[in-house]
Amino acid sequence: MTRQIKQGEGWRIGWDAAALEFCGLVGGEDWALELTDAEMRDFERLALELADTMQAMTAELMAEEQICCEVESDRLWLEAEGFPQAYGLRLLVLTGRRGEGAWAAAAVPGLMQALRTLTLF
Repeated sequence: MTRQIKQGEGWRIGWDAAALEFCGLVGGEDWALELTDAEMRDFERLALELADTMQAMTAELMAEEQICCEVESDRLWLEAEGFPQAYGLRLLVLTGRRGEGAWAAAAVPGLMQALRTLTLF
């Protein structure tokens, strides 16, 4: 299978290995961005890194404390903001056509689960 599209409440993610330039797709309720192979791989790595960091912060923060964490590559910037167990996610594409998107905290768990099962090849 070369084309995969997954979606849920407030999020979309996709991969098309046969696409010439923009293999990846990320989106929210009313927006979407196509990503190059390198951008999509950065998105996967950075988003999962943020998820791991937010999970690790659970033990470091009091229940009412919120946190903001950022990660970036030379192509993308991501930010997680909120409680370690419920945070929103922002994305900036830093090169070429540029772009911006965000997911509400309610959408992030589904997006992360789908990202973990997406097959990038």
